[in-house]
Amino acid sequence: MRKNPLAVLCILVACWTGLASAQDVWPSRPVKLVVASSAGGGTDTFARFIAQALTENLKQPFLVDNRPGAGGNIGVDAVAKSAPDGYTFLVSANAQIAINPSLYKNLPYNIERDIAPVARGVTGPLVLCALPSLGVNTLAELVALGKKTPDTLPFGSAGTGTTTYLGVFMLAEAAGVRFLHVPYKGMGAVYKDFLGGQVKFMFPDLASALPHVRSGKAVPLALTERSKLLPNVPTLQEAGFPQVEITNSFSVTAPGGLSPALIDRMSGEIVRAMKSPAFLEKLEAQAMVPVYDTPAAFAVSLKKERDMWASFIQRNKIVLD
Repeated sequence: MRKNPLAVLCILVACWTGLASAQDVWPSRPVKLVVASSAGGGTDTFARFIAQALTENLKQPFLVDNRPGAGGNIGVDAVAKSAPDGYTFLVSANAQIAINPSLYKNLPYNIERDIAPVARGVTGPLVLCALPSLGVNTLAELVALGKKTPDTLPFGSAGTGTTTYLGVFMLAEAAGVRFLHVPYKGMGAVYKDFLGGQVKFMFPDLASALPHVRSGKAVPLALTERSKLLPNVPTLQEAGFPQVEITNSFSVTAPGGLSPALIDRMSGEIVRAMKSPAFLEKLEAQAMVPVYDTPAAFAVSLKKERDMWASFIQRNKIVLD
């Protein structure tokens, strides 16, 4: 039976119109923000800021769904296997989407195929902190002490695959010094032993370290990026280590295959939310800095970051199963 060309054209137009309308009315039901970490950290805090703002702006619930475990890989995998329909997004630290692909040998997803960049979101400086009793006030003094006592100066981290460890490792490589790594399951345990004197320095995010810095219990030596909250503390580059380039960010990505139109829409809504005075005030209180980029710009910077970490991890033969 011959098909009527006019009828076929009408069907195609109807389908295209329906698709366009679906995108125009997005979101028409609740949207899930999968957070690849437990509640309470920087990633979760940013996700809840975004969820509240998008719920208010778009008149649909944006719901935070914490999926911690396996260094964040459980949350990433959940989103990688989700339908690319605009109703599931991932909020993660850059360690989970830029570092883990090189750190873990057998991931159940392909990060470049299965996860699509949407928005860089925010950066949050890490700050290298020492105990006051250690007697160092600059990064140069910490490095000198480490060289004088190789493999004995203990620092705490949230785990081998985290930026709180890899950042110190990168610094040690650049400085030609060897520190003693003491891994923990999260920064909460690190703080406990740091304040108790069992570990002598650490590399946490600025937001969590700030109360201890202000109380005099932690001496800030260097930041991963400038912060007006600690205007007299130099960056790692300014302190003499330009080759140590570490970004600590909390970003939004989507299942691979999400339409460019919906990626652009979500990215634009995130940027719009982050430009509001109330949102900026929240970010400032958490030492977070908004990044107003496009999905394309985020993709470029993320690729550069992945390549840098891949080279570093391969060079130092760091592997997690």
